[in-house]
Amino acid sequence: MGTSTKERSERADRTAFIHRFYSDRCWIEGTAEDQLEQVAAMRGVLSIAAFPDLHPGKYGPVGSAILADRIYPQLIGNDIGCGMSLFALDLPARKLRLDKAAQKLRMLEGSWQGASAARLKALDLPENLHAQALGTIGGGNHFCELQVVDANADSTALETFGLKKGDLTLLVHSGSRSLGTAVFSTVLDRFAGLDPDSTEGHVYWQDHCQAIRWASLNRTLIAERAAEALRCELTLVTDAPHNMIEIWDGAFLHRKGAAKADIPLVPLAGSRDALSYLLVTKSDKPDALASLAHGAGRKYDRRSMIGRAGATRSERNELARTSFGGLVVCEDRQLLIEEAPNAYKDPTRVLEELVNAGLATNVASLKPLLTFKKAARQAQSIARQDKKRRLLDRRSRR
Repeated sequence: MGTSTKERSERADRTAFIHRFYSDRCWIEGTAEDQLEQVAAMRGVLSIAAFPDLHPGKYGPVGSAILADRIYPQLIGNDIGCGMSLFALDLPARKLRLDKAAQKLRMLEGSWQGASAARLKALDLPENLHAQALGTIGGGNHFCELQVVDANADSTALETFGLKKGDLTLLVHSGSRSLGTAVFSTVLDRFAGLDPDSTEGHVYWQDHCQAIRWASLNRTLIAERAAEALRCELTLVTDAPHNMIEIWDGAFLHRKGAAKADIPLVPLAGSRDALSYLLVTKSDKPDALASLAHGAGRKYDRRSMIGRAGATRSERNELARTSFGGLVVCEDRQLLIEEAPNAYKDPTRVLEELVNAGLATNVASLKPLLTFKKAARQAQSIARQDKKRRLLDRRSRR
């Protein structure tokens, strides 16, 4: 950007320019475009980058990066620090049995019982900071997905990240859970933004930064739980948050469903029945605000999915399997329908738009094998086991 404080001040009351990194061939809802224009007119907004996964959000457009001279918590929302972390697994693909793996990953539905205080303290976080929610995925579009490196677009580049065709990976999409909700609740009515030099601005900023670290740890713990269940080791490949604010070029860069792209490798997530991609980002497009599309982006909102998928039991059974021969663990009927593959845009089209815009290059595609979202009966099973254990304890005391 290279703009001075004086220049920013002169532009503070003007409508910000919107840099659209997609063509007319890309599916973009009119409501999302309207939200872009509304944000561009907000006080102190300096520049906006919009990506091909753009779709309407509750408080503003998802799939965009907004640079402003003040802090707008609504542009981030409650899931502060939400992002995607990719891990390489040392489990050979030939040894994987999907049906058994699906049963093993059901344990992700329960709470994590690890040493939360030590893990939080290691990140300079309070030792009891929403510890009960650590290691849990949450609802909505969050998931833990077992994938295989399906094809290389650039095998040499891919090898620099320790991956090759045929390797198993784990892609975890989650955020700050109850912590982010608690932080956002304190500024829910601050639609005019926060002065970063105010007491309220300082408090929110500190809590926001804690939530980002918490969310990253949460994704790591989910991956560790999954790897333990699958009896394998894991290695972090990349951690790409897409719901956050950071100081960038002397202003506040808000990313809402826009991946942090000033890192070497960014995952572009497809739906559970579509390929995901690994992108090497390019740094010669300052108007993109060091950001990138984070996934396919929704084509239809959750309410609109009623009647579009899963209307019958057979259709819902079909949603539990993919065209790749993969499995989906999602035992919440409404969630299964809301997150059906046809709710999302084609990630291949999103990829093409990003490449054509000169924002990134594709190094590999990742094929979904097993997507875990919700195992309702797992929670019931845990409750039954706990009840049985308590009964046995009582009998042993008699």
